[in-house]
Amino acid sequence: MPAEETNTRAWQIYGQRQLARAYTPPIPDRLGWTPWEGTGPGAEVLGDVAGRRVLDIGSGAGHHAVHLVQAHGARVTGIELSPTQHERAVSTHVDVHGVEFVQADAAEYLDGVEPFDAAYAIGTLAFIDPHRSLPALRAGLRPGAPLILSLLHTDLHGHGPSAEVAPREQMILLRDDPPLPTQMWVLAPQLWKDLLTEYGFRVEAIDLLPHPEESTTVVHQLIRARRLPARLAREHPSRPGHT
Repeated sequence: MPAEETNTRAWQIYGQRQLARAYTPPIPDRLGWTPWEGTGPGAEVLGDVAGRRVLDIGSGAGHHAVHLVQAHGARVTGIELSPTQHERAVSTHVDVHGVEFVQADAAEYLDGVEPFDAAYAIGTLAFIDPHRSLPALRAGLRPGAPLILSLLHTDLHGHGPSAEVAPREQMILLRDDPPLPTQMWVLAPQLWKDLLTEYGFRVEAIDLLPHPEESTTVVHQLIRARRLPARLAREHPSRPGHT
């Protein structure tokens, strides 16, 4: 089964399990880029988003999007491929003014939309082929717009990132249920930087965010990039076959 189809199936099952539990994550007091609280920066890395159109890529249950609306005055569109994850968001936050949830493939959705002022993905962009997601994001962001990505760097087994642009199996863990196999692009920071540069972004910083407990091997990387104007992007053209 192709990698992205595997991921679509996994997140469909994950969302169904959470719906069956009637579990809704609370709206956070602070935007977090890792699964654990208090690690790394907050929403300030997006800049001033008050009144601005922000895209939440893989918005899941919608709690991060709602936080940005209520605490920072953003106008957020949450894009989510999984119908069950989308159902979790709309069933809980349908009455929140300033946020909309769209069930669609992110790359397809960005084709022809009004460009966003900012975009972010908390752990989700690694489930999409970067040769498909990054050119779509460049087209869907206005020049100068920030793109903030939180991505897995080192997993629970101590396996670090790959030096080639290829997916590998990683598991979604959910208490009391069997793990769900996925295919993730867990890439080295330099490789993400090269890809983002190739597709018209300037990488401003990449930070590694380790788990607060030293005995746990999990590390996330936080990438801060910015969509270049067309003139500058032409200095870094995409490779043939990935236009």
